[in-house]
Amino acid sequence: MKGGVTWGFRRKLSPQVVHCVVGTSYNKRRPIDSPRAFTYKKELSLMKSLAIQCLTCGLLVCGLVLAATMAHAEDWPRFRGPSAAGQTSATDVPLTWSDSENILWKVEMPGPGASSPVILGDRLYLTCYTGYGLSEESPGEKGDLKRHLLCFNKGNGELIWNTPLAGTEADTEDYRGFVALHGFTSSTPVVDETGIYVFYGTAGAAAYSHEGELLWNTPLGTKTHTFGTANSPVLYKDLVIVNAGVESGAIVALNKKTGEKVWQWEGVTRSWNTPILVEAEGGTELVFNDQKLVRGINPENGEELWKCEAIDDYICPSVIAVGDMLYAVGARQNKTVAIKAGGRGDVTETHLVWELNKGSNVSSPSYHEGHLYWVSEGKGIAYCANAETGELVYEERLDPRPGRIYASPVVAAGHLIYVSRDKGTYVLPAKPEYEVVAHNTFESDDSIFNGSPAVVDNKMYLRSDKAIYCLGK
Repeated sequence: MKGGVTWGFRRKLSPQVVHCVVGTSYNKRRPIDSPRAFTYKKELSLMKSLAIQCLTCGLLVCGLVLAATMAHAEDWPRFRGPSAAGQTSATDVPLTWSDSENILWKVEMPGPGASSPVILGDRLYLTCYTGYGLSEESPGEKGDLKRHLLCFNKGNGELIWNTPLAGTEADTEDYRGFVALHGFTSSTPVVDETGIYVFYGTAGAAAYSHEGELLWNTPLGTKTHTFGTANSPVLYKDLVIVNAGVESGAIVALNKKTGEKVWQWEGVTRSWNTPILVEAEGGTELVFNDQKLVRGINPENGEELWKCEAIDDYICPSVIAVGDMLYAVGARQNKTVAIKAGGRGDVTETHLVWELNKGSNVSSPSYHEGHLYWVSEGKGIAYCANAETGELVYEERLDPRPGRIYASPVVAAGHLIYVSRDKGTYVLPAKPEYEVVAHNTFESDDSIFNGSPAVVDNKMYLRSDKAIYCLGK
């Protein structure tokens, strides 16, 4: 152990395992090969006007294709965005805001919720709930609970449609304790051109058309927990995959068109995190953090590919991937581990790269230029660690004290955005030097901010229990 870091290589690693982190050498081991250089030459003939016209048309088509690709890249279709790690290409988002600064639009929500916005094209989707659980003192009747999927115009905040789904008293947890900290719509939707897919815990998974029509609603178990539920669905080919660990102790894959169960992996233990998809040497893997073990599953059929000893407690934060390197934080132990994806069987001895006794119990980490960043949900401490070695770079308490932080950070315009539940948003440079450059609050909104931000086209979308905000310059 050095500087709080435990090196996890208990056997000699293969060359494929050791050169694992974004183009830098690992001690004296071989770095990843740099991208090959390509040279393109164009020979233009000026002898015939027809050739010039053909070239012009070709450039126009290429430009249209590039524009379409860029537009698609600007979507934010799932929890924590395209990277599933809160990373963005934004270069000019506002770093300061208030009730009178850098708000492009604000729309009141019909009810509270802890989910995060997702965006496809010119539409923004978000969930909330009404009818029950609006306060611990007078929660109301469970039978009145409705979970809503909302569709907004991304440009001006106009509500396009609002589709409610009624619950029942039997499938609703009591609104008290930990459930009261986030309510009944904590899962973030996932969206693509085929529809919008949500997970409502004991009310099941559901699919909606882009016109707001409920297409199917599939139950995934009836068990509840004092923590409630919070896992968000992911899409893989024609599957909707959900961590229904609370409801049925299983990872479940459903057919996107019908909602019918395709496969189920049983044995999920105390896991509240959203799985991620990782491209590894052996193909695509579905990775999630379970009690004691990080697991890799084949998303095609639910077969377990590998497991690695990690954090022995309940786990809320989601794993993030940088290439085929995985980083997992979690638990009351506040621990972080780095694991190489792509193994088979028990890979603890061969693929566990390092361990660090610092972490977070709720909020997931992010990554930027060779470093991991995260904040503890209760201590109010911001962390930075070297992603290659696990060496802790800084450990600093946010000021003013943030209270609890449930949202996960985003990296935008070279800065980290940390959203606290009720003490505002903290902006730090995404570099291995601690500094708070801004602390932003809305004086008019004293409600809870549990959702993680979404960033598209240099605009940031932030939700509270009361409102959804579009922030921009």
